[in-house]
Amino acid sequence: MPAFERHVFVCTNTRAADAPRRSCTADGKSDLHTRLQQLTRAAGLGERVRINKSGCLDQCEHGPVVVVYPEAVWYGNVQPADAQAIVEEHLLQGRPIQRLRLADDCLNTKTCPHRD
Repeated sequence: MPAFERHVFVCTNTRAADAPRRSCTADGKSDLHTRLQQLTRAAGLGERVRINKSGCLDQCEHGPVVVVYPEAVWYGNVQPADAQAIVEEHLLQGRPIQRLRLADDCLNTKTCPHRD
């Protein structure tokens, strides 16, 4: 089997209701992950793109979070309804979805204005 062209990681981390940071999913199941898998297969990308569940990606204030490699494109506040655009535009056409992208200055920093 050839190597995957892209890996898509979907945060499915859950936290207790009283945790200081929010969760990307309430129950770890992630309708978003399921929808991305379905649409990827339907688009004929099942052998070329891998959709993975991920633990915490440390972007909780932007959750649900999705990251696409090898481009290292980070998406935030992604909903199941956004999955079709990610598959059609990014995974098929190579065009990241700008309205969902996380700002570079919010990644891997403790000073993002969105931090809880």
